[in-house]
Amino acid sequence: MAGNKNLQAANKAKKDEFYTQLADIENELRHYREHFRGKTVLCNCDDPRASNFFRYFAYSFEQLSLKRLITTCYKNQHPDLFSRNDHEQAVWLEYLGDRNANRVPDPEEIGIRPLRGDGDFRSPSASNCSSRRTSW
Repeated sequence: MAGNKNLQAANKAKKDEFYTQLADIENELRHYREHFRGKTVLCNCDDPRASNFFRYFAYSFEQLSLKRLITTCYKNQHPDLFSRNDHEQAVWLEYLGDRNANRVPDPEEIGIRPLRGDGDFRSPSASNCSSRRTSW
């Protein structure tokens, strides 16, 4: 059990919220780059402020030749898994790529729209946002 010191320390500190590391995402998804060409990626129930998946796909958007990147975010937009979901509005974000050629997904390039539901992946509004056509 000597190899899990980080997990033991997290258990003692009662900090057990772990996120997938960006390096792990890059190492795995590099094998599938050609499969993303022209596709829409949906990161369901994924807070873009804390999500390395959103970060990976946003910064690799042009490299992967993605069509769209969409993420839905719970009503409570705090990274605490056990929060009460008491934020006023669930949202979904859409990124269609870099428009100002600075190779960075800027806030003004990411459309933020309200969800009718609470952002749960089982709610109709969260599952339908990937099929909506939007205009800028």
